Amino acid sequence: MSRFAGTGPLLRKELLRFWKVGFQTVAAPVITALLYLLIFGHVLDDHVQVFPGVGYTSFLVPGLVMMSVLQNAFANSSSSLIQSKITGNLVFVLVTPLSHWAWFAAYVGASVVRGLAVGLGVLLVTATFVPLHLAEPGWVLVFALLGAGMLGALGLVAGLWAEKFDQMAAFQNFIIMPMTFLSGVFYSIKSLPPVWQAVSHLNPFFYMIDGFRRGFFGASDVSPWLSLAIVGSAFVLVSSLALALLKSGYKMRA
Repeated sequence: MSRFAGTGPLLRKELLRFWKVGFQTVAAPVITALLYLLIFGHVLDDHVQVFPGVGYTSFLVPGLVMMSVLQNAFANSSSSLIQSKITGNLVFVLVTPLSHWAWFAAYVGASVVRGLAVGLGVLLVTATFVPLHLAEPGWVLVFALLGAGMLGALGLVAGLWAEKFDQMAAFQNFIIMPMTFLSGVFYSIKSLPPVWQAVSHLNPFFYMIDGFRRGFFGASDVSPWLSLAIVGSAFVLVSSLALALLKSGYKMRA
């Protein structure tokens, strides 16, 4: 039997789960990103220019899009798993002959779909305020997929580890949010003091944002190939951890 047998029905369940509350899972993040754009763009557009010929509002849009992709990909898999554990309906999936590969593909696949759906929504809405063009569209697609996949896998790890909503909130508030906001969404790290530039280079989220932004402007703080190597390695490591935890049944059975 294929290691991915049964992935389809579980993936469909996960897709329907977030789509049925689409206003909360898709529309709300789009509105939040739009508010960031309006506030920061209004205040800083005439005072900050990161890349030559690129206004601050234009610079901000790719960061907001990628931030939305990452946060929602993480939220999808982590919230689904912790809810299933707490309500007790996870047992109905555990009794099926699904392999850990099928679990991983379904949960991460649904996370990628939600992350990309929200990111596309943010891009379409913000594009009505700021003219954008894709200088190197291949990088946009590569980093969007890798970033969503990595955060979907990280959401699986968090969902398996957490036993209650408080622990999940702590994981998101003290790990995901700081790493996202300190990744260069709202600024270029070249504007930081040397010590904070060094710290930023330890944050894999920075390379996702920077590589994704490269696709829009053809300019970035570091080489997109370096970003690809780091993000790809991070994706493999997090995915390997998630698969190992799923295979062992870590905290999945009472």
